[in-house]
Amino acid sequence: MTEESGNKWVLMVTAQTPTNIAVIKYWGKRDEKLILPINDSISVTLDPSHLCTTTSVAVSPDFTHDRMWLNGKEISLSGGRFQNCLREIRSRASEVEDDEKGIKITKKDWEKLHVHIASYNNFPTAAGLASSAAGFACLVFSLAKLMNLKEDQSKLSAIARQGSGSACRSLYGGFVKWIMGKEENGSDSMAVQLADENHWDDLVIIIAVVSSRQKETSSTSGMLETVETSMLIQHRAKEVVPKRIIQMEEAIKNRDFPSFAHLACADSNQFHAVCLDTTPPIFYMNDTSHRIISCVEKWNRSEGTPQVAYTFDAGPNAVLISHNRKTAAHLLQRLLFYFPPNSDTDLNSYVIGDKTILQDAGIQDMKDVEALAPPPEIKDNIPTHKYKGDVSYFICTRPGRGPVLLTDGSQALLDPKTGLPK
Repeated sequence: MTEESGNKWVLMVTAQTPTNIAVIKYWGKRDEKLILPINDSISVTLDPSHLCTTTSVAVSPDFTHDRMWLNGKEISLSGGRFQNCLREIRSRASEVEDDEKGIKITKKDWEKLHVHIASYNNFPTAAGLASSAAGFACLVFSLAKLMNLKEDQSKLSAIARQGSGSACRSLYGGFVKWIMGKEENGSDSMAVQLADENHWDDLVIIIAVVSSRQKETSSTSGMLETVETSMLIQHRAKEVVPKRIIQMEEAIKNRDFPSFAHLACADSNQFHAVCLDTTPPIFYMNDTSHRIISCVEKWNRSEGTPQVAYTFDAGPNAVLISHNRKTAAHLLQRLLFYFPPNSDTDLNSYVIGDKTILQDAGIQDMKDVEALAPPPEIKDNIPTHKYKGDVSYFICTRPGRGPVLLTDGSQALLDPKTGLPK
């Protein structure tokens, strides 16, 4: 390590990584330590301008130990998952030279240098919106850039997988498949891109954030209990998912929305059925989740062909995928009719993300929400219930790109001089 005229130095990289939502679910591991799944899964990467993790990683000879801050608060890096990712990346580090700062770091130097990591999610952590997926993917991607790794995205995805299983799918944009792999050491369990975000750019995604609270049963312990106690899980992994993976790949390739919707809804429902089949049963969805399913199912049936697909991860939040903008506008009208905000809520903070969908729906303010007519699929003689305040807010988004480096220094989360949070 060299230092220009004895100056102290900090080398830093900042990256942004999207989250993803599985349309064919990952649930259950064959190896807890290496995070190897019992089935393949397929996901859609969400637009990082609406849902993402930003991470800055820095290295300096002055750092005495590895440190990490998440959403402004320092957290411990002693957990096995962080350590696995750090160890795997350090072992693959290459030489780094920065002529401007007079820095040269050899492969050997990386073994004794310490890093500072600051990470920020622009959405609730641990609420069933795949925050750990975006977080570990961003950690691995940014450290790989800092330490000049030569591995491709698939190889990096196998490292991110050891932090959080679904993180491997956030190393790509568009539509991504996590191949479960067969090797005991997990070397062939990695993500591959099926199609990029421009392949099917008609799709519009609305997320109903039913609760941003941390879930009662974490995905890690939930999976463990399911694999140990559910009779259905083995049937799902061996018989059901392999067929669905083939069908979903075909539906994505052909942009076949009816097949895509049927598979996504069926797989989400089966995943939650497996959770219910666990001892003790795991309840990730709540009454509001079920009402959203009912609203979508009634509409799809009345139209004779699916308008919207729904999918729920390990939490009550609904991810609703519309096959185009026009349908998304009709969906938002229905959602605001059934789930209007509390009287004191500002519409601007109730519908976030891509607000042009609100304009398409003809909604400018709360008066427009109050004036919404009941959806045509509701029979005239059945009184309609409204569930004011049952949804915290809606996020309008779309399929998006994979991780990127941020070169604008103002977006860095660490101070370039001290390597401490700004």
